[in-house]
Amino acid sequence: MKIELIKGDITKIKADAIVNAANSSLLGGGGVDGAIHRAGGKQILDECMEIRNRQGKCKTGEAVVTTAGNLPANYVIHTVGTVWNNNEEKSSELLANCYKNSLKLAESLNVKTIAFPNISTGVYRFPKELAGEIAVREVENFQSEIIEKVVFVCFDDENEMIYKRLLNL
Repeated sequence: MKIELIKGDITKIKADAIVNAANSSLLGGGGVDGAIHRAGGKQILDECMEIRNRQGKCKTGEAVVTTAGNLPANYVIHTVGTVWNNNEEKSSELLANCYKNSLKLAESLNVKTIAFPNISTGVYRFPKELAGEIAVREVENFQSEIIEKVVFVCFDDENEMIYKRLLNL
């Protein structure tokens, strides 16, 4: 798999799938979640509500898929990041699951390109350096015959610099 880094707005990325750092309600929120719901339109929210009605809330580390609505992608993979609580082992495991489960779901959809935001590093306060290490490790360790390209989309300069260093760019 090829790995790319972009600084920008994930709602503008052309990919087969973009990942949403969702909350467990799946009903939109702040940060990336709110931006994806606003840019994608009502269709994403409607499908999230159907998922909730079927299975209840989405657990931390799990992933579900909806259409991408008005976004330049085919799918939005919603994964629930972990809130940092100073329990590094447990929080790291849950964040790693976000990447693993999103990649597995993408594979099941025959996704060739997938874009990830910086999951849990905003209002969930996960340390950006550690979150970047987990993201890069999980993507690099994921073996796929289907996914050809993973794009890390950094919204801010700090995350961009962390990922540049971690990816040796």
